[in-house]
Amino acid sequence: MNDASTGTGTGTAAVETIGLGKNYGQVRALKSVDLTIAPGEYFVLLGPSGGGKTTLLRLIGGFIRPTAGRVLLNGRDVSHLPPDKRSTSMVFQSYALFPHMTVAQNVGYGLRLRKRPRDEIQAEVEAMLDLVGLAGYGGRRTFELSGGQQQRVQLARALILKSDILLLDEPLAALDAQLRKDMCFELKHLQEKVGITFIHVTHNQEEAMAVADRIAVVAGGDLVETAGVRDIYEHPQRRFTAGFVGERNIFEGTLASVSDGIATVRRGERTIAAAIGSLARPPVGGPVSVSIRSESLELLDAPPDTSATGLHALEGTYVEGAYLGLVTRHVVRLASGQEIGVRAVTARPSAANPTPGQTVYVAWRPADAALHVA
Repeated sequence: MNDASTGTGTGTAAVETIGLGKNYGQVRALKSVDLTIAPGEYFVLLGPSGGGKTTLLRLIGGFIRPTAGRVLLNGRDVSHLPPDKRSTSMVFQSYALFPHMTVAQNVGYGLRLRKRPRDEIQAEVEAMLDLVGLAGYGGRRTFELSGGQQQRVQLARALILKSDILLLDEPLAALDAQLRKDMCFELKHLQEKVGITFIHVTHNQEEAMAVADRIAVVAGGDLVETAGVRDIYEHPQRRFTAGFVGERNIFEGTLASVSDGIATVRRGERTIAAAIGSLARPPVGGPVSVSIRSESLELLDAPPDTSATGLHALEGTYVEGAYLGLVTRHVVRLASGQEIGVRAVTARPSAANPTPGQTVYVAWRPADAALHVA
């Protein structure tokens, strides 16, 4: 398999879009997207509802025609080919199963349309049901199955066609929270078994991080940012990604200085320190933002000694805490009125045990803060 963590495989890309766009009248649903997905990669399109991720998926699958740009599958331009002429299969959000057919008949439907011999269809259906964990369920009706089992039937029906690329449009949206978590692991293991490219659309961050090799954040019709799962969460390059993925506190300001890879950002009379990372250096005096994950913050009852601890801090007033089981979420209001979230492991001793109205300090290490120009 090619290097799925970076999408820089040595062979031809499974999917490549070049300047891909889609307009509906005056509405630009998708704006000139350039994207490369490696063979055998589990790739997730993540973003808010209405952001363009499903439009991008449907353009790849041929369900809608592009207004501009091209779609290449395995190096072949398929921009104006219909879905049945592309090496893709689709798994829809709604299960779209035939209630009058048995499970086996549903799974084998595509092979019957291809006029495959009956004994071959039966053998392939049985093998596919075994692959998705439904061995012995072939004679049942789909309405007799649970939501998770129905989704497995749809997966089997798509995979049996042996396409190079499987497109999944919010495949777990109809499932309850616990079943969604279980199905995430099943999907990932299934993709590793069959070894083909999966392209999965979701607005659920936890779902995306559980299955993906790489994630593309899509919003406002734009491809905002593409990276591996850990980088998207820990080192987002764009401000939108920082605000959308995980729980981050975002501070707006102007760049005051940069020294030894640390940026000082001015917010009124106060400053914030953040690692500048691999970004091109923004101009001093220009607008920037800094994001810090809530779990990277520490809650203190006294200002830290920066020279001894390396911690930087802002003073605020403690508002409240919420017990969430594994973690407790604290809320601190800064002098500017901005409220900051701090998540701390509940069982871990804290340096502060504040009460509402008490003066506290929210502290962080600059390496845990990300600088964003846009």
